[in-house]
Amino acid sequence: MRKSLEKTIVSLKSLLAVAALMTACLTGLGGGCLAQPASGDGAAIGLHGKRLFLRCASCHDISDSGVSRIGPNLRGVVGRKAGSFPGYAYSPAMKATDFVWTEAILDRWLTDPNTVVPGTSMAFGGLPKPEDRAAIIAYLANPAP
Repeated sequence: MRKSLEKTIVSLKSLLAVAALMTACLTGLGGGCLAQPASGDGAAIGLHGKRLFLRCASCHDISDSGVSRIGPNLRGVVGRKAGSFPGYAYSPAMKATDFVWTEAILDRWLTDPNTVVPGTSMAFGGLPKPEDRAAIIAYLANPAP
């Protein structure tokens, strides 16, 4: 019985370590996990944006499939009218908007969605680093496989 309990404790500690590493990596606290690319390197910025998009991917798809998840599919979002992805059930606040997603509006949205669309149903605390927002926007504008 004691050996079984010790194995369980070791397994739980291992899971906690992996969870901590993943959290650090996804939040940028993991040093090189999501290291910022050199300024002006378009390919590296796109790759950085793709890695950062993993945070978004739990709710949003960006594939050509046209599938929405908890949030709407984001393929082609840059240049698209807000609240217009076919078949997605937008919040009343988002349905009432009258703008097109530009890089500037996406930057504000990724900083704090409620300042762009008060009453939005999107639960997202925002990205404080301008370089992270720029990388995600670059990826959204040109999603590389």
